[in-house]
Amino acid sequence: MNEELSPREGPPEAADPVLLKLMEKEEKANREMTGFWKWVLGAIACFLVLFYFYSAGIKPVYVQYHLGAYVLVTYVYIFIAYPARKKSPRHRPSAPDLVLALVSILTVGYWIFQYEALNYRMGSETELDFYVSLAGLLVSLEVCRRVLGWSMTLMGILAAAYCYFGPWMPGPFAHRQFSLPRLSNYLFLTQDGVFGVMASVLVSYVILFIFFGAFLKKSGAGQFFIDFPMAIAGRTTGGPAKVAVIASAFFGSISGSAIANTVSTGTFTIPLMKRAGFKPHVAGAIEPSASIGGMFMPPIMGAGGFLMAEMTRTPYVDIMKMAVGSALLYFLSVFIMVHFEAKKNNLVGLQGVELPRPIQILKKQWYMTTPLLIIVVLMLVGYSPGFAAFWATISCVAVSWVTPDRRMGIREIYEAVVEGARNTMIIGATVGVIGMIVGTIALTGIGLKFSDIIISLSGGNLPMAILLIGMASLVLGMGVPVTAAYLITAVLAVPALDTLGVPVIAAHMIVYWFSQDSNITPPVCVAAYAGAAIAGSDPWKTGWTAFKFAKFLYVGPFLFAYSPGILLIGSGMEIFMDFFSATLGTIAFSAVTMGYLIRRTTVAEWLVFAVGTFLCYHPDIVTDVVGIGMIGLVYLWQRHKNQRERVSLMAAPA
Repeated sequence: MNEELSPREGPPEAADPVLLKLMEKEEKANREMTGFWKWVLGAIACFLVLFYFYSAGIKPVYVQYHLGAYVLVTYVYIFIAYPARKKSPRHRPSAPDLVLALVSILTVGYWIFQYEALNYRMGSETELDFYVSLAGLLVSLEVCRRVLGWSMTLMGILAAAYCYFGPWMPGPFAHRQFSLPRLSNYLFLTQDGVFGVMASVLVSYVILFIFFGAFLKKSGAGQFFIDFPMAIAGRTTGGPAKVAVIASAFFGSISGSAIANTVSTGTFTIPLMKRAGFKPHVAGAIEPSASIGGMFMPPIMGAGGFLMAEMTRTPYVDIMKMAVGSALLYFLSVFIMVHFEAKKNNLVGLQGVELPRPIQILKKQWYMTTPLLIIVVLMLVGYSPGFAAFWATISCVAVSWVTPDRRMGIREIYEAVVEGARNTMIIGATVGVIGMIVGTIALTGIGLKFSDIIISLSGGNLPMAILLIGMASLVLGMGVPVTAAYLITAVLAVPALDTLGVPVIAAHMIVYWFSQDSNITPPVCVAAYAGAAIAGSDPWKTGWTAFKFAKFLYVGPFLFAYSPGILLIGSGMEIFMDFFSATLGTIAFSAVTMGYLIRRTTVAEWLVFAVGTFLCYHPDIVTDVVGIGMIGLVYLWQRHKNQRERVSLMAAPA
């Protein structure tokens, strides 16, 4: 690969204060530890990684240790590593930090060692149980505040307040009052609260894949995910933009964050797009638009896929199979949009650059795909995701030894362990507050009331109900991480979709897709703002442009409701027709969105084209044929206009 096309070394955010500020919107800046405390955090990280690798790959542990160890280690780590205020010490924990870490050990340790006794006396808890629960909830709120700020923390506080002030709530939101001991014990001690579904999914699946991602990055295997797309699409029309889409599909499938995906691939692809002639705001928008698709792409799908498997009691390998078709449709949509954007502006691929052929990259770097292949194969043959992640992580070390300058020794493995453990803290900080919110929904029954409200407001109309859920998810996503937005919205909204006849897995997929919209939809769209920071473009303009390229994000949920075959629901013929129609519709939709087919569309052409697109999406052979016919008419008319213009130019005097 030409040297000038190599990704730059080092974390880009460290060199860009604007990008650093955007990253800190998702994660508060942690301390830069030195000396003794740096080694303490390293020891905690090693314990966390070794404990959960042992549990996943060698011998499972009892549930109280499985859940409790992560919550305890996360809380202690955060109180040591994250300052309470800007004026707090930057290189060591303060005395109050150590006191809170001790309180965390006592409260979570109490839950671990009293686990069986607490189950026996459930409903008749002691006074000590209440004080431990209250202290545990308070430290959970403080952990969340330090890492994620006040938005998420206030949601936890409001959830607890809703339990207590139920009788004074308006109309359908009113419920009987729960005393402070009752709600504290329920939210902290039971497995419907802090140690509930979020904690279970994190320790069973998510953190293991976060560890895997850190090892994969350290092994150098990520280079393949840049080189191979470059060889495939670098020379084509709008080549760098297509490279961004393909590379984001690869990186995103192993990433848990759209903004991290944007930063990882965008620092390489966005400058290339600008050099190829894309306007800065367009280059900055294409990368995050493609990056959010990684959250839908197996084998990992961020944390949402694992939560979906847990809540629907569906094997994760089945979730993977259901998700892959719709994920490919999303990337197809963005890919075609960038193609038409390039055609519209006469942008060609990389010129004057020697690029290897794809087969050469495969021959030279095929072994770098081994970790991902291990994950997929092990899960397909029936092993658990945790077991697959364990062996895939081991394989990262083996893969690194094939490349002499990337070999992972003791130091590199330690660095990967520390980075992996640190990365889990971002999502781990949500455990307590998410537990409080989900526990509140279960305790008060607000989920069923919310479902009734959606059905009432929509008048039983399914498209309107889907739109309402999309708006609710967008508003919720403005203040909480996307995984939390998915979990909370799913608990509230899936029963409404189920009542309206949507299959449960399709209802969850609708909510999961909508949960990504705050990454790409103004006014929040942190991933788009990260792309703008790399491109040096206007953030607001970049955000709206990213929204244009990611519009299939809002089409997918309707397809899940009306064409569930793309989730492999239904007979073989139904699945084939749904995929056939969805593919045709997606190609047409992308062209309609960009206002271009083989030339810019006029208003009349666009209207005919739009109707044809809608008909193509309908899973019926008659509507498909009519839709294709309407699109064909637009194509033939535009071709006729092109030929007429060429004749006019040839006949014109020199």
